[in-house]
Amino acid sequence: MMKRLFLILLMANMISQYAMAQNPIKYPSTRTVNQVDEYFGVKVADPYRWLEDDNSAETAAWVEAENKVTQDYISKIPFRNALKEKMMKLQNYEKMGIPFKHHGKYFFYKNNGLQNQSVLYEMDSLDGTPREVLDPNKLSDDGTVALKSVDFSKDGRYMAYTISRSGSDWNEIYVKDMKEGKMLDDHIVWAKFTNASWQGDGFYYSAYDAPKSELSSKNEYQKVYYHKLGTPQSQDELVFRSFEEPLMFHMAYVSEDERFVYMYQSGGDGNVLLVKDTKSENPRFIRLNNSYDYNFSPVGNDDKHIYIYTNENAPMAKVLVFDIDNLGVGKGREFIAEGDAMLKSLQMAGKNHFIVNYEKDAASHAYLLDMQGKNLGEIQLPGIGTAGFSSSEDTDEVFYNFTSYTTPGSIYSYDMATSKSKLFWKPNVKFDSDRYITEQVFYTSKDGTRVPMFITHKKGMKLNGKNPTLLYAYGGFNISLTPSFNVNRIPFLENGGVYVVANIRGGAEYGDKWHRDGTKMKKQNVFDDFIAAAEYLIANKYTSSEKLAIQGGSNGGLLMGAVTNQRPDLFRAVIAQVGVMDMLRYHLFTVGWNWAPDYGRSDDSKEMFEYLRAYSPLHNIKNDGTKYPAILVTTGDHDDRVVPAHSFKYAATLQAANTGDQPKLIRIDSKAGHGSGKPISKIIDEAADYYAFMMKNLGMKIK
Repeated sequence: MMKRLFLILLMANMISQYAMAQNPIKYPSTRTVNQVDEYFGVKVADPYRWLEDDNSAETAAWVEAENKVTQDYISKIPFRNALKEKMMKLQNYEKMGIPFKHHGKYFFYKNNGLQNQSVLYEMDSLDGTPREVLDPNKLSDDGTVALKSVDFSKDGRYMAYTISRSGSDWNEIYVKDMKEGKMLDDHIVWAKFTNASWQGDGFYYSAYDAPKSELSSKNEYQKVYYHKLGTPQSQDELVFRSFEEPLMFHMAYVSEDERFVYMYQSGGDGNVLLVKDTKSENPRFIRLNNSYDYNFSPVGNDDKHIYIYTNENAPMAKVLVFDIDNLGVGKGREFIAEGDAMLKSLQMAGKNHFIVNYEKDAASHAYLLDMQGKNLGEIQLPGIGTAGFSSSEDTDEVFYNFTSYTTPGSIYSYDMATSKSKLFWKPNVKFDSDRYITEQVFYTSKDGTRVPMFITHKKGMKLNGKNPTLLYAYGGFNISLTPSFNVNRIPFLENGGVYVVANIRGGAEYGDKWHRDGTKMKKQNVFDDFIAAAEYLIANKYTSSEKLAIQGGSNGGLLMGAVTNQRPDLFRAVIAQVGVMDMLRYHLFTVGWNWAPDYGRSDDSKEMFEYLRAYSPLHNIKNDGTKYPAILVTTGDHDDRVVPAHSFKYAATLQAANTGDQPKLIRIDSKAGHGSGKPISKIIDEAADYYAFMMKNLGMKIK
């Protein structure tokens, strides 16, 4: 009986798969327009320009039609629902953030399991009873309002908190009276890329004028304001603006002791930093550096010194110290010298120590220092992975989170006196990490560059070229991909999948040079590194092109589009998430202009235009019968960072081109943005869809 039932189910699955293969997808008809732009005498057609209008009824109808086709395809994958159910069970575990201390109380975020957003709690002591401070799940019915940050006044009386709606980068700021337990009338709108930095009875924040289009208008002339409690936003003091530089970010930050006000001006790969000593006889902003090409960020201060993290003239980063009585450009002296490993962060731990976190071959290594910069020894982490520390100059208590590709994020307390770590909290995840292994390999890219790569899979896996493999990368904006755990990967790994992360150029894994070698007219290095990673996996028989899927988001989505155009033969399935696909027009939307230091702009020069056009995913889709892999494009209708028009035009072009019979689909999420603050329900839905799509096209099933 059981055998017969198995055969019936097997036949049903085969029939379903056959039907999907034999019935080519009928994509929605997408109207074209006669839009032609000219760049340095070269005419470039943009037939789907109308899809840039996110407010039009026609665009909305197109989105609905595309989603219907995509969901029809995904709903017919036999194991999709089982995959979602599995992910929901895996996600249903308690999650906790690193405790942080303020004004004698401990604060932490916790999620009971499937709550869309984590809740903020406070305790009087580490073994005390948690009290709810703020539950963002109560701010919307569908969990799409996210808590972005909380900032406390120096005396602990007030908490300013920042929220985002539907995944947008636009923020609103509210204030809660912690003593009375009630909300105040204070309300800030059109804030963006900011938090509330308290000084006295108010706080600094950054904002823009109200845009014509909330989701796509170019954001220019960011301003810094000071808001005094109990007053309307219209009366806020304008602290800083630039009439000459519309395409810059400005942000004010107040030191923990409220003595110093720092003003960031960011307009390139880095920032200019100004500081005002409020205790000086003549308080005024003093410039500490001149270049927008490098990072210049305060670490902390004592009574005599200010400590600054920078990568200026130090590709692997260093720390400078300034005498408070002698501030100014060129006045800093070396406190921590540049080393062989990437210096990721330095933070004060009480009044007498620093914690410095290095990145060696994309993994964390942390050390304890005294106030003279002397190394007091390495902090022994649980393994090869990623550590993030919570400390401040107001307390000697130190906590850190540790995670890896096979280790869920656990929290440790660190005793500086004994140099010992103690497990503080560990999640209960239904995953046997002992059955899996992560290995780090190094491969050679096209130009001879040595590139690291992490490979995670079941122990005892045979290298026979038949293992379904997912290769992930980012490759941009000085961002490192370090080991991290994600429960949504578990079904893929449990069913024989291999998960791979390539630490390609454009990131920060080996400092500023590693980053710059993947920017502007060196961007092809990023694509070459990724292609070489795929070729290494195939040559060493981890997988084959028929069993290889690739995935990337944002700048990683651009990566997916570019390498698919350049090597469509190399991959079987592609997941391109919220990608930058139109390299000629990206700078015209919201804050796209801020990416120019990485990409260059099409109006910079004829050479830059030609370089961008040569790899732009939208402009290089083949239309000659070349067989492309199965492609799933994802975006959110409220993505005001990489506006959905990128994905819209790319998907429409893919569907219209002669690229073979494999599916070319787009999934457009509603009330969702670039990814930050996305509720767990949407995270699970999206992951179930793209893993189902990928696993089906790799010929996988789930147990």
